[in-house]
Amino acid sequence: MKRTALVTGAARGIGLATAKRFLKEGWNVAVVDIDGPELKKAEAELPGALMIEGDVSDPARMEDFFTQIESRFGGLHALVNNAGVADFGPIEETTFERWRRVMETNLDGVFLMSQAAIRLLRRHKAAGGAAIVNIASISGLRASTLRVAYGTSKAAVIQLTLQQAAELGEYGIRCNAVAPGPVRTKLAMAVHSQDIIDAYHDAIPLNRYGSEDELANAIWFLCSDQASYITGQLLSVDGGFEGTGIGLPALRQ
Repeated sequence: MKRTALVTGAARGIGLATAKRFLKEGWNVAVVDIDGPELKKAEAELPGALMIEGDVSDPARMEDFFTQIESRFGGLHALVNNAGVADFGPIEETTFERWRRVMETNLDGVFLMSQAAIRLLRRHKAAGGAAIVNIASISGLRASTLRVAYGTSKAAVIQLTLQQAAELGEYGIRCNAVAPGPVRTKLAMAVHSQDIIDAYHDAIPLNRYGSEDELANAIWFLCSDQASYITGQLLSVDGGFEGTGIGLPALRQ
């Protein structure tokens, strides 16, 4: 059976690059994204992919998502939980509504999608197993200003990944997380001022942002047979950003 991957939030950015990487490797690809217009645009870049418009935080949609995938491709071998939202602001200005919006997509969505995928993923234990990769963030490892909801949600995703690995290993389902550092996405470049870009470059040992393709490479690796004995791990793809702590760039001059 040709392998199948489901990538959420794949209408743009890291998710789209990841979906393209799976297609390049000869996999079937299914995409779930809440943004219908962007999903339509992405369709042209993902020939043969199953494009599903929907909200990963809506429990009522879970059965439909996976029924469509099973009907189209016959099974599922990898789930990439990439869908997420960012809401940056001071703690005192973060309303509970804003807090819940972030948690619903970034955390609840990962839980719901992973739980619903188990019945398809566990079928492949005898054939080498299956994989779940959750997209966390360096913001889940190191605190920063204005990220009370976002950073907390991503820290929770990292712990959820460990819980998944502990429980789902007996089904041959490997569960890992990827923590992107600053990535040169269109959205990031639209909101990052030159001062922010310069500060990131100074704080990152490799002195640059990562690319969407570099993240896609890491995600695909964790879903592939090359990572057949890796589970319960967090892979930071960040140019060394997390490892340097707060750092003092001036001392490196």
